[in-house]
Amino acid sequence: MSGSDLASVLAGARVVPVLTVPSAASAGPLAEALAAGGARCAEVTFRTADAERVVKAMAAHGGLAVGAGTVLDPEQAERAVAAGASFVVSPGLDEDVIAKCRELGVPVVPGIATATELMRALRAGLDTVKLFPAEAVGGLRVLRSLAAPFPGVRFMPTGGIGPAQLADYLGEPSVLAVGGSWMATPAHLEAGAYAEIGRLTAEAVHGSST
Repeated sequence: MSGSDLASVLAGARVVPVLTVPSAASAGPLAEALAAGGARCAEVTFRTADAERVVKAMAAHGGLAVGAGTVLDPEQAERAVAAGASFVVSPGLDEDVIAKCRELGVPVVPGIATATELMRALRAGLDTVKLFPAEAVGGLRVLRSLAAPFPGVRFMPTGGIGPAQLADYLGEPSVLAVGGSWMATPAHLEAGAYAEIGRLTAEAVHGSST
């Protein structure tokens, strides 16, 4: 399963909102706000009890390609895809998760932080990985160091990236897309700040296309 599959799912989107959604009640308004801001995709993390229901509701919206994040094992991957996830993202590299996603026919993006992990991803047949946690492991300096000996690899850096760093990451030829949580935080959702979510999303999407 190659990165071109993920690129096809993202359909040119270069910013992936990474969402931790405590309640499925927020899913519909959140999907509306993200789509209104110009987002074409979103990653719903499996960090809450309602994650499956959130994926299902957001996928039903129809305006977004919805993926599942923080997928830790094959069973979670299966549940995510059954709920409607069109891609799977993991914080680390697990061959069983990769095999399950291949069986299910969905793109999978494992997290890596070292050249050794990246080589394991390549051996598993992948050419797109998530640099995670991007800023904590060294940010652009590490990304460039990994990209140099692996010119065919595409990265989706995620973790600690905010609007101030977005343009620099997107300027790297090896970066397919950037994941970020600042556009729709749990605090935004708790406050019902959907207009603010739409505004922040529009700023990020506009910045990614300039």
